[in-house]
Amino acid sequence: MGSGKRGLLTAALTVVCAVTVLAAPGTAFAAPAPIPAPTRTPAPTPLPDKDLEEVRAKLDKLYHDASVATDAYNAAEEKAEKQSAEIAELDRKIDQGQRRLDELKDRAGAAARDQYRTGGLSSTARFLLTDDPGRFLDGAGRMLQGQRAATGLVADMTRTQKELRAYADDASAQWKRLEGNRKAKAAAKKKIEQQIDAAEKLQSRLEKQEKERLAELEREAARKAQTAWLDTGVLKDAHDQASAPGEKAVKYATEQLGKPYVWGAEGPDSFDCSGLTSQAWAAAGHPVPRTSQEQWRQLPHVDVKDMRPGDLVIYFDDASHVALYIGDGTIIHAPRPGRTVTEAGAGSMPILGVVRPDA
Repeated sequence: MGSGKRGLLTAALTVVCAVTVLAAPGTAFAAPAPIPAPTRTPAPTPLPDKDLEEVRAKLDKLYHDASVATDAYNAAEEKAEKQSAEIAELDRKIDQGQRRLDELKDRAGAAARDQYRTGGLSSTARFLLTDDPGRFLDGAGRMLQGQRAATGLVADMTRTQKELRAYADDASAQWKRLEGNRKAKAAAKKKIEQQIDAAEKLQSRLEKQEKERLAELEREAARKAQTAWLDTGVLKDAHDQASAPGEKAVKYATEQLGKPYVWGAEGPDSFDCSGLTSQAWAAAGHPVPRTSQEQWRQLPHVDVKDMRPGDLVIYFDDASHVALYIGDGTIIHAPRPGRTVTEAGAGSMPILGVVRPDA
């Protein structure tokens, strides 16, 4: 058999043997590798209410501290604006005084030039040297007038110079105070941003379910505080009749519902707490201080049981929050960053007292 035929035979036998082996019963096969099931990360266990209450307390403190810093910022800004206006007024007075002094100096110079033209003799000397009785009497009158004019000119120059020095000293002091308030404003701004940033980071670590439960706990706490406050009977004899300006303030505040809280803002698109109340009463024709602390310090106080719509309710021992009372135990306020102007129970926060802008 030739080599070519033997090669074909060998190849055929190999195929047959392979088929036989594959068909033989009991032959073991390697099973295909199983496809691994997708791994699922177990859902995190929600924080218990006790831990969420601790989170709520931390958030309340952070936002409260931010509110205190916001009042400091607003106060510094208000003072800076007032001082800037006073400095501008002092600049105007200094400019006027300098022009007045220049005018007086021109008059004094004119008198000196006149004396030079008359040979260097003063009017007094010329008066004493005359032999003409008529000229003597006429010169006596003019001499007295000249003496009075010269005395008045010197007095005017002295007074104007003193005023200019006083204005300059006052302006220098105002500049120093202005710089101090700018530094206070910058420090307050930094603290506000730090507190808000810390609060936002704390909330960002919560799962959606935890955030929803936290919001519910906040509402429950507010309802509980409001109910306890109403149960004291504090509104038993309260008046729901606002004054005419109070009605205007309530109307203004109501029109701002839903607008966002922004610290340092006083409208028209966003507000902080005292920005809202100060603008509401400005719209009513009764301007009030810019900050909640100054509103508490400067405006007339009334008993809580006597409050009426339009009155301002001041909260917390440090007067760091303020709201506008609208009647029936309800307020409108700008609560805090991340929230909007909204209605709430007047007793949902610790009340320090009530003030009345139009008392």
